[in-house]
Amino acid sequence: MVDADQTFVIVGGGLAGAKAAETLRAEGFTGRVILICDERDHPYERPPLSKGFLLGKETRDSVFVHEPAWYAQNDIELHLGQTVDAIDRTAKTVRFGDDGTLAHYDKLLLATGAEPRRLDVPGTDLAGVHHLRRLAHAERLKGVLASLGRDNGHLVIAGAGWIGLEIAAAAREYGAEVTVIEPEPTPLHGVLGPELGSVFADLHREHGVRFHFGARLTEIVGQDGMVLAVRTDDGEEHPAHDVLAAIGAAPRTGLAEAAGLTLADRAHGGGIAVDARLRTSDPDIHAVGDVASFPHGLFDTRLRVEHWANALNGGPAAARAMLGKEVTYDRVPYFFSDQYDLGMEYSGWAPPGSYDEVVIRGDAGKREFVAFWLKEGRVLAGMNVNVWDVTEPVQKLIRAGTPVNTEALADPHVPLEDLAP
Repeated sequence: MVDADQTFVIVGGGLAGAKAAETLRAEGFTGRVILICDERDHPYERPPLSKGFLLGKETRDSVFVHEPAWYAQNDIELHLGQTVDAIDRTAKTVRFGDDGTLAHYDKLLLATGAEPRRLDVPGTDLAGVHHLRRLAHAERLKGVLASLGRDNGHLVIAGAGWIGLEIAAAAREYGAEVTVIEPEPTPLHGVLGPELGSVFADLHREHGVRFHFGARLTEIVGQDGMVLAVRTDDGEEHPAHDVLAAIGAAPRTGLAEAAGLTLADRAHGGGIAVDARLRTSDPDIHAVGDVASFPHGLFDTRLRVEHWANALNGGPAAARAMLGKEVTYDRVPYFFSDQYDLGMEYSGWAPPGSYDEVVIRGDAGKREFVAFWLKEGRVLAGMNVNVWDVTEPVQKLIRAGTPVNTEALADPHVPLEDLAP
């Protein structure tokens, strides 16, 4: 029975953790809520870090989930700049890493997120090597891009995923020279496959970005602590004043692993294994956001989703599950990106090898289209590019799980709403 005597602890002060705390209060929980954030900034949203905030189009204050006063007003015990270094599942306590203080919990939510993967090459200790995950990273990178733009400087980006491409676009808007190094044959190869990756390659080339595909960065060359160039495994050398590592993120599972919680295997993205109610192998501990791997009945697999919408929706779902409410977390994965004058939204899950057909509705050459990935006629995923207000019907098609008429699917004159049963 949930009552005022209970304490719910949330470890991780990102969007998922902040929305979970908000939902606990909105659902009427009157007990203690302790929210522990290892950053000194109040909980914030991450998409602006590679988009509007990085470009100077959004203010620093606009990225925060709540106003700073909101936490005290809602009786949320917010601990900023604090870490948790141990969970005692028997005693039901978490231990603060700075002074060893123990906090009791009745229910615990792990929203520890992910951390950027590091380049394992010589030269990563040079001053001009960057990552982007936190607000402090974005603030630093914002100044770097402005400086490169003023001085005609050169940024090399390792990785042509979403973060790499968004930062490439921002860097070009600042006026910096940009080279992107990517081992796959196209950008976004692991998400969009070769059929659609070329659309983004062409977009960036039109804006002056240089791509070096089929190669890996093997060395960052510097002098007096500063970056001068990078080398790749095919013997090429590229000039550089700064280097950004955008080679993905790894779930922060160390706390859960040390506590003996079950982890998902690497084939399913790693992370903390949870059930459809976002419960870990310990029924009093839940996990959510980038760190959680949950079973998705729609795709008949376990997924770990590193996107804003997963944190936005997962935090409230986890909070309701902690309160004992019936929860089945099966949101269709969704994300968006803005690059130059291209805006896109993607719904679903269709990694290379999972689909047998790609259907295009609209004009891919003009970058005004909707792409669908299908398996045996069933829609697994859809991406709308510079076409708006179609997310709901796209997701209905995905949820339907039944074959569609591909000719009608490709015809912009047939309403998408008419295709879902």
